[in-house]
Amino acid sequence: MLSVVRVHLPSEIPIVGCELTPYVLLRRPDKTVSTDDVPETAPLDGHFLRYKWYRVQSDKKVAVCSIHPSEQATLQCLGCVKAKIPLSKSYHCTTKCFSDAWQHHRVLHDRAASALNENGNEEEELFGRFNSTGSGAINSSLSASASSASLTNGTATPLYPAAITQRSGETWFEVGRSKTYTPTADDVGHVLKFECVVVDAETKLPVGHVNTILTSRVIPSPSPIPRRTIPVDGMAHLDVDGRMTSSGTFTVLSYNILSEAYASNDLYNYCPSWALSWPYRRQNLLREIVGYRPDIICLQEVQSDHFDEFFSPELDKHGYYGLYKRKTNEVYSGNTNTIDGCATFFRRDRFSHVKKYEVEFNKAAQSLTEATIPTTQKKTALNRLVKDNVALIVVLEAKVNSQPFDNPGKRQLLCVANTHVNVPQDLKDVKLWQVHTLLKGLEKIAASADIPMLVCGDFNSVPGSAPHALLAMGKVDPSHPDLAVDPLNILRPHSKLVHQLPLVSAYSSFARTVGLGYEQHKRRLDGGSNEPLFTNVTRDFIGTLDYIFYTADSLVVESLLELLDEESLRKDTALPSPEWSSDHIALLAEFRCCKNKSRR
Repeated sequence: MLSVVRVHLPSEIPIVGCELTPYVLLRRPDKTVSTDDVPETAPLDGHFLRYKWYRVQSDKKVAVCSIHPSEQATLQCLGCVKAKIPLSKSYHCTTKCFSDAWQHHRVLHDRAASALNENGNEEEELFGRFNSTGSGAINSSLSASASSASLTNGTATPLYPAAITQRSGETWFEVGRSKTYTPTADDVGHVLKFECVVVDAETKLPVGHVNTILTSRVIPSPSPIPRRTIPVDGMAHLDVDGRMTSSGTFTVLSYNILSEAYASNDLYNYCPSWALSWPYRRQNLLREIVGYRPDIICLQEVQSDHFDEFFSPELDKHGYYGLYKRKTNEVYSGNTNTIDGCATFFRRDRFSHVKKYEVEFNKAAQSLTEATIPTTQKKTALNRLVKDNVALIVVLEAKVNSQPFDNPGKRQLLCVANTHVNVPQDLKDVKLWQVHTLLKGLEKIAASADIPMLVCGDFNSVPGSAPHALLAMGKVDPSHPDLAVDPLNILRPHSKLVHQLPLVSAYSSFARTVGLGYEQHKRRLDGGSNEPLFTNVTRDFIGTLDYIFYTADSLVVESLLELLDEESLRKDTALPSPEWSSDHIALLAEFRCCKNKSRR
């Protein structure tokens, strides 16, 4: 007979909006064990599994700390109450917690006062991007998914028996009848109970022991301070003749989301295990990405199974169409589903897909080896050059009714390159060669069509490195120290390390703006390169690896997503954290298209 051997949850801490999926191990009638579900619609040997979820509600309401959401709050900031800041942000677990967070916390008060003075609508201004319910738990932008959990937790209508049982001031309410359950804002501060039992398919009566699990109290999904979009002085890109004329704009997001395969507890042991789990991170990442409302999304480190099963269907609900390029697997030997790659999404109402180019650097390495490396060194060369990295190049066409371009009636194209140059730091020659190979491919596209270009991604190259110099300056100084590492002579002659694309880093636009309002943003830039001080923050490394480059003869930066600083990261010493679910930060730029000028 069918029986349940074991039931447990991967994480005992449930978070609002993050699906709970219990691990249920079954012993089948043939004595084999399996984790496959046995629903009522497909009974096995006359039996099936019945699941139920309950919420326990006591007479005492529990508030949750806004800084440490797994801790119960013991004090509340009255300033937040007076400023009408969402109550969830006013709670703290200890006086030390409140004191440590004060530098960050007072920003809420300052912004609330500023927003009220400007337009009298402080909550929409402050929290519109990561909007909260009264519990600070649900993002309004996920109305199609997480916020509708009450309608999708196992039944078409949320009509469950009012109260199941009462004991010592506690009442159990049935909230779900499927194997999985997504906690809602109503669950915050309450314990959940999961029940699993074998049921006779004919009598509908339970058979054997009822297996139960109690969770800890449900916590709200931590919400970081919203990152605002800051306008920049786009006129810095105009020539004195002013021939560039503007029209509409579009936004582009680039984000290395940290693949689940790389997010190990050993590597990121400073991040709470529940905040490092993929069920939590995927919802937090989706909430953040959708909250920015980008027209084009370039993601790196997207596992193939996560693209198919999560990002593609979820972003489809928000009007996006996605394209994907998985890394090659000559080096990787694990589960092919966990191989990551690059994913590019675009809004269907603004763009249509014209063409897709896939760059496999392994193939380029094989061609290079065949053409230039002596036979005795080919194996050594391939071992050095083959790193499985890829780039995804997508050509889009602006739709007539939403063109961000200058020439109505003319077909308007845009080329978007998305890549992740994941190469060990000591292989400086390989990293530079891959970037150069990508740029040469983009030059060919530019030669065949007069088309604006964006080059986005995680290049694993800091400002001032040879790959960054090649991207930003169009060439590499022959005396650059990175060129000293070239055992295969693949970078010679150094005069070939050039390209003709007029690329400019979008975030360097902050340095070209003037006015007191921009000083705080300039302080978040490296004075030498005008790039962000960091886009990647771990215990072992803090620096900039991610960029959005654009062709300055055809695009102008209108605004940028503000950069994070140490205050924005609260007291976190590194990423990922409960608030930010990747070790990288997202970059977003708004562009205005203009008439093309001569190339560099």
